[in-house]
Amino acid sequence: MAGAARRRDGQIAQERMLEEAMAAIAEDGLAALTMSALAERLGTSGGHILYYFGSKDRLLLEALRWSEDRLTAERTELLGRRVTAHRKLDLFLQLYLPRGPRDPRWTLWIELWARTPSNEQLRTAQQDIDGGWQRDLEALLAKGVDQGRFDAALDVGARASELLALLDGLSTRVVLGQRGADRTEALARARTAAALLVPRP
Repeated sequence: MAGAARRRDGQIAQERMLEEAMAAIAEDGLAALTMSALAERLGTSGGHILYYFGSKDRLLLEALRWSEDRLTAERTELLGRRVTAHRKLDLFLQLYLPRGPRDPRWTLWIELWARTPSNEQLRTAQQDIDGGWQRDLEALLAKGVDQGRFDAALDVGARASELLALLDGLSTRVVLGQRGADRTEALARARTAAALLVPRP
């Protein structure tokens, strides 16, 4: 690829590899991806990609971590915004949900879920990434309780877990392109659920 970002030594930047891997996995799935095909997309050698990642599972994991690191920064910015707790919760829902069918980030998640039962490294990474979303949502809800925006009796941990599980289900339907499932509908359902799970005082 002529436009691929290169470091000063002429090698393809690792970030560019991860971007292209995400795009390729979203298009055809991880099973169809070969290191040689990815190398061709990047205009480099398969050996260069293997040097960085070693296997498709490692490539999948690093692409997902890279994607989630960017979202972690967005969540941090969101939590620091000076808006109401209800607005923050709504922005959180919007950030979590996929943009549409074959969303690259969510395609990575589906590929990861399929591999975690037999791969301890992937399972640990999934738990770590999920834990970040859980902690940030709990912090958001707890602050809303402290500010009197959410019910004082709210079980922050339980409600955060339930809401994230619901978001996972809605997101999976959207990214798989199931009938009647799109981002607009998923967001509407998520908002309804949030209003029930996180009531006002």
